[in-house]
Amino acid sequence: MELITKAELPVGQCEIKHSDRLMLIGSCFTENIGNRLMASKFRCDVNPFGILYNPMSIHEALTQLINKKCYTSDDVMEYRGMWFSMMHHSSFSSDDRNICLDNINTRIESSSEFLLKADWILITFGTARVYTWNENGRIVGNCHKLNDKLFTRSILDVDGIVEAYSSLISSIRDINPNVKFMFTVSPIRHAKDGMHGNQISKSVLLLSIDKICFSNYKCYYFPSYEILMDELRDYRFYADDMLHPSAMAVDYIWEKFSESFFGRQTTDVIKAWNEISRALGHKPFNPKSEAYAGFLSQILLKIEVLKEKFPYLDVEKEMKLCRTLLKK
Repeated sequence: MELITKAELPVGQCEIKHSDRLMLIGSCFTENIGNRLMASKFRCDVNPFGILYNPMSIHEALTQLINKKCYTSDDVMEYRGMWFSMMHHSSFSSDDRNICLDNINTRIESSSEFLLKADWILITFGTARVYTWNENGRIVGNCHKLNDKLFTRSILDVDGIVEAYSSLISSIRDINPNVKFMFTVSPIRHAKDGMHGNQISKSVLLLSIDKICFSNYKCYYFPSYEILMDELRDYRFYADDMLHPSAMAVDYIWEKFSESFFGRQTTDVIKAWNEISRALGHKPFNPKSEAYAGFLSQILLKIEVLKEKFPYLDVEKEMKLCRTLLKK
C-alpha cells in the first residue's frame, strides 16, 4: 500500500559528479544542500553574497560576479556602528568600513573566478516578494533591520523573472559555455505573507522556473518544495517554528537529491568518505596509545587511496590532521 504522494524526481536527466564545480546561490535552503555537498567532498562555492531570497537579488549577485564588481565606499552604508551592503548578508558586515569592503571584494574576486569554471549553478528561489530601497529604487538583498518605511514592498511577476533569467543565462554562457543550471524553490514558508500569500509567491516562482527551463537548454528543476509539501505532509517534518524543515526532512530531501543526480561511483565516494569522516570524529580513550596510532594510520591510508583514485578531492586538511595527531 502506497501511503504517500510522491513527487516526480528528475532521475536520469543529468548527473553531478565529484569532479564538477558547483556554485550554489539563494535562500537558506541553499545552505542546507550546500553544506551536505561540501561535507561529502564536492567542490562548492556556497552563497558568495550570503543568503538571498528573491530572484532579482540573486540575478544581481550573479551579474556582479560576471562583471567582477569592486565595491567602494559608495556601495556600503553605516547604521548603529556597523558598515554593510544592501546586497550582502550581515556576515559580511563590520564596524570597520575597510574590513567590510575587504570581506565583500575578496569573496567577489574568488567567486568570479569560480564562476568561470563552474560546471553547475544551483539556484534556490525563496520568495517572489521584494523590498525596494526608496532612495534609489533598487531591489535589495538584505534590509539589515532598517525601518520598513525606507522600503517599498512588492511582488515580482512571472514574465519579468523569465526575461531577466533568460538574459542572465546567456550572459553566463558567454564566459562559461558549458555550465548547467539547476533551479529549485525553497520549501520554507514565509509566514509574514500569510499562508495564502505564501502560496501566491511560491506559485510565481514555480511558474517562472518552469518557463525558464522550457526555453533554455541544460536547465533543470529539482522539486524540493513538492517533496516537503506532498511527500512529507506532516508537522513532525518541521522545526519548532512550523515553517522550516526539520533535520529529518533535510535528510530526506538530500536522499532524494542524491537519488536524482548521483551515479554509482559518486555514491560510493560519498559512502567511503562518510566512513572516514566518522572515524576522524572518534574520540580515543588514550590518544598516545599504539592502538590509536595504528587507527590513525589506517585512516590516513584510506584517505591517500581515495585521493590517488580521485585526485580532485580536497582532503588536504584531513590528511594534515592525521599526520599532526600521529606526531604527538
